[in-house]
Amino acid sequence: MIYLKTPEEIEKMTLACDLVSRTMGEVARLVAPGVTTRHLDNVAREFMRDNGGRPACLGYGGFPATLCIEVNETVVHGFPSGYELREGDIIGIDTVVELDGFHGDMCYTFPVGEVSEQVMGLLRTTKESLYKGIEAAQPGKRIGDIGNAVQTYVEKRGYTVVREFCGHGIGRSMHEDPEIANYGRRGIGPVLKPGMCICIEPMINLGSKNVVISTDGWTTRTKDRKPSAHYEHTLVITQEGNRILTTFDYIQQALGDRFI
Repeated sequence: MIYLKTPEEIEKMTLACDLVSRTMGEVARLVAPGVTTRHLDNVAREFMRDNGGRPACLGYGGFPATLCIEVNETVVHGFPSGYELREGDIIGIDTVVELDGFHGDMCYTFPVGEVSEQVMGLLRTTKESLYKGIEAAQPGKRIGDIGNAVQTYVEKRGYTVVREFCGHGIGRSMHEDPEIANYGRRGIGPVLKPGMCICIEPMINLGSKNVVISTDGWTTRTKDRKPSAHYEHTLVITQEGNRILTTFDYIQQALGDRFI
C-alpha cells in the first residue's frame, strides 16, 4: 500500500532528511586515504544520536552498522570494518536516520584521492542519472518513467543497471511501497501522486550488470569485480512537480573543490 503524507508528515520528513544530509556532510570531511570504514561508521552513529536521531540501519534485519559501505566493486550493503581507504578507491556511503518517527535516506559515492578518469566517468554519469530520474518523477507520471529515464541515460553511455536492488517509498518505515527500479518502460507502474515520498537511487556498474551476494547475506558485489557507483535522494511528489528533501550541499561544503 502506498501512503500519501500529510503536510505535517512531510515537514517531519524534511527534518529527518536534513539530519541525514548533515550526517553525510560530517562523514564527507573524513573520507581520505588511511581512514577506516569503521571510523566513518562510528562518527555517523554518534552524530545522529547527538542530534536526536536514531541510526535506522543499525539492527535493521540484523544489519550490524549505521552505514552501508560500498568500496569499489561493492554495490550495496557492505559492512564497516578495519579496512583503510586507499588512494584511487571509491566509497559509496548509504545511510538512513529516523527522527521523530520518520525516515531520511541518502547515498553518495566519493572518490578517495586521485581516481582514474574511467571511474570518475562512472561516478559523474551515475550522479547525473539520479537527477534524470528525479526530473521524470512528476505528478501524473508513472514509476516506470523514472526507471526508464535512469536506464536510458546510463546505457547510452556504456554503463549497466543493477536489477536486483531498487529505490522505494519511505516515511514512517524505511522501506515502503512502491518499489522504484532503475530500469523499465515508460508508462507502467503506479501513478505518482502528490504526497508520495520516494527514494530514487541508481546503482550503476562499469562492467556487467550481474552481482553476487556474499555469505554474510548482505554484502553485494559486481560479479566481474568492476566498480559500481550509487547515489540517492529522498523526495516528495508535489502538485507542481517534486521537492528533493535530502541535499548534497553539506557534502559540497565539506569537500570544496573536490566535490563532483
